[in-house]
Amino acid sequence: MAGTWLYWLYNNPLGELTLNTLVKRKIVSDIYGWYMNTISSAQKIAPFIKDYNIDTSQFEMKHFNSFNAFFIRKLKPGARKIDTAQNVVISPADGKCLVYPNIDSANFLVKGTRFDIATFLMNDTLAKKYKNGSLLIFRLAPTDYHRYHFPVSGQLSPTHKISGYYYSVNPIALFKDPLIFLENKRQYQVIQSQVFGEVTMVEVGATMVGSMISTFLGNVAVKGEEEGYFQFGGSTVVLLFEKGKIRIDTDLIKNSEHHLETSVIMGEEVGVSY
Repeated sequence: MAGTWLYWLYNNPLGELTLNTLVKRKIVSDIYGWYMNTISSAQKIAPFIKDYNIDTSQFEMKHFNSFNAFFIRKLKPGARKIDTAQNVVISPADGKCLVYPNIDSANFLVKGTRFDIATFLMNDTLAKKYKNGSLLIFRLAPTDYHRYHFPVSGQLSPTHKISGYYYSVNPIALFKDPLIFLENKRQYQVIQSQVFGEVTMVEVGATMVGSMISTFLGNVAVKGEEEGYFQFGGSTVVLLFEKGKIRIDTDLIKNSEHHLETSVIMGEEVGVSY
């Protein structure tokens, strides 16, 4: 059903008009987010779990008073194994992964134009650090665990927020217009890692994402610790690495070269240091 709705939004003239005049705007996500926080929305939880065969044995809690409380659920301690090796980068979230070992190479063109990191970060100085660097994209579907965690350890910068719209990050939407990442609401922090240099972690909002909530209050990131969560909707975490700082796992590279996403879970290795 969701896929049919997204296809209509991005491939039908009336759907595109609806998207550009209403759906992408904050008020729509706010209204839907408000409903998902009501007690009456809890009736959607059981059918959702059944339809998508979600494993409830990993949940920290079993009962929720709203759909959003279920959506931002925590998992039991140990439900995700964290690779603690210092030279390993872990996936910051459950989801589907695409990687680009060199974001300045010819294979990272969007509609014939090179993806603009400076526009993505709205920071020319920071963007220069990632010339010929690597980019990893983790797309979270509504069925996924929606808390995101630090991929490496290090000193943490303040959060930088960038205003924007709420386009969908579903593959249907991204195929239609991959420049969505430059237009959606997003926020980022820089992790100063002794092993991996300056790693920028970006959270990108999407259709029906009420907000991105940071739960971490310190200034030192520890790999695997929770950084925050997305409220209702599909969402994305993007990681940026400086040139020569990460050797991305081969299977992720091969799949991405064929435009295939790879399923990953939070805590597992996605790359190592050189």
